[in-house]
Amino acid sequence: MKRITSITTSIFAFLMLVTISVTAQEFSELDKSPMDIASYPTSYKDAKKQMKIIYSRPQLKGRTLGKLAPNDKVWRTGANEAAELVLYSDYNFGGVTLKAGNYSFYTIPGEKEWTIIINSDLNTWGAYFYNEKNDIARIKVPVTEGKKSLEAFSIALSDDSKKGITMHLGWDKVRVAVPFTKVN
Repeated sequence: MKRITSITTSIFAFLMLVTISVTAQEFSELDKSPMDIASYPTSYKDAKKQMKIIYSRPQLKGRTLGKLAPNDKVWRTGANEAAELVLYSDYNFGGVTLKAGNYSFYTIPGEKEWTIIINSDLNTWGAYFYNEKNDIARIKVPVTEGKKSLEAFSIALSDDSKKGITMHLGWDKVRVAVPFTKVN
């Protein structure tokens, strides 16, 4: 009887192991709008990061920018979750001091200018749950036109002459520069 119980236990353990192994090998498909991170400084040799933004990169794929990020409507600034801005030190943003920490980063695209929004809500899907009451700061920045079209939405961060960091948003031929000034 002990031998039958021992064999039954061994078979059960083997089946559980096989079941867990098969389940563990199921991977999701590649996201159509892959997640990316822009950081400053860009070198990974410099461990003292000042800022980073985590966002997903939708692609035009024959569609228009106005269809994917309509003018005069709050946009998650990318795809999937709202973009997440991480500040490692304090910055001035349109007269408001942003303390080091994590924020949602939204935009309202426009033909001649974009409204840039820093919001305290985190882990929100798209702009569906955007709550204006939780805005910390807003600024308007002009739109310029790039020489070449960018198929994928892109963000880059650059040094702004020791004053701070400029966040560059680009998609299709639209370019937007967002200033963050260091707080001394």
